[in-house]
Order: sequence, then structure tokens, then C-alpha cells
Amino acid sequence: MLKSIEGNFDHQEVNSLLVKHFIELRSVSPEGSAHVLDIEGLKNPTIKFWSLWEDEELMGCGALKFLDKEHGEFKSIRVNDKFRGKGNGIKVINHLIFEAKKLNIKKLSLETGSGVFFKNARKLFTQSGFKVTGPFSHYKEDVNSVYMSMLINN
Repeated sequence: MLKSIEGNFDHQEVNSLLVKHFIELRSVSPEGSAHVLDIEGLKNPTIKFWSLWEDEELMGCGALKFLDKEHGEFKSIRVNDKFRGKGNGIKVINHLIFEAKKLNIKKLSLETGSGVFFKNARKLFTQSGFKVTGPFSHYKEDVNSVYMSMLINN
């Protein structure tokens, strides 16, 4: 049974997963092209964050940043290593889409890397209904970034 908890950054397992995510993405993204948020960045009031638990084990996490009242951006989507390669990434994305619908978001966008490291993420987002678009919000054209969006029905 999947359980969702909002905003529990200080939980040791959640904190460790986010730190690992931050370090890893910074290590594979060129200077100026890393858009990953650290924990303090995720605590911004324009962002809602959830950790997802299977039984008592942390499966993954993800965040939704409000760009305006009907447009949200996915941030910090991560699946715990033990749960990778088992279809759990789609569970995190589906949970975030479900939460976005409850919040009356009409459009979801995201930025991910263009390199080989991000290939599986791009595939997962495409399978979830995202389409490649141009930059949105504060983003600029960047050969190291892929921008994707989707419209959702509430």
C-alpha cells in the first residue's frame, strides 16, 4: 500500500534521498545548467513536496512548484535505489499528477537534462504524456536541458 506524506524534509531517509539526488544531479550537469533544488529550495512556500512510502520503506519523492495558479512544475522526482527499475517512477509521477489535479493545476511542465544520464527520465516523462516544448517560466534555451509540458484535465 502506497502512503504519501507531505513536507517531511527532516525525516532522516527523506533527507538522505534528497541530498543524494542533489549531489548526483549536480555532478552530471554542466555549470549553469543544473536546476536541481536543495532542501532549503524545496521549502519555498510556492512548492509542495511529498514522500511516498511502501509499507514503512521510502519508495521515492517529488515536488510541485506553482508557477502561477494553473501552471505547475515538477521538481526533485526521485526513486530510492532499492525501488528503481520496477515501475515506481511512474507511481511518483502519477501521484504528482493526482495532487496537481486536486490543486486545479491545468498545465504541468518540467526541465530535465539532455544527456545520456537523463535518458530514462525523458522516456518516463514521455510515457506519462509529457511532450517536448521550449523553455518556460524563468528558463532559457540550453543545449543541456530538455523542457516538457502536458495539459491535464481536472
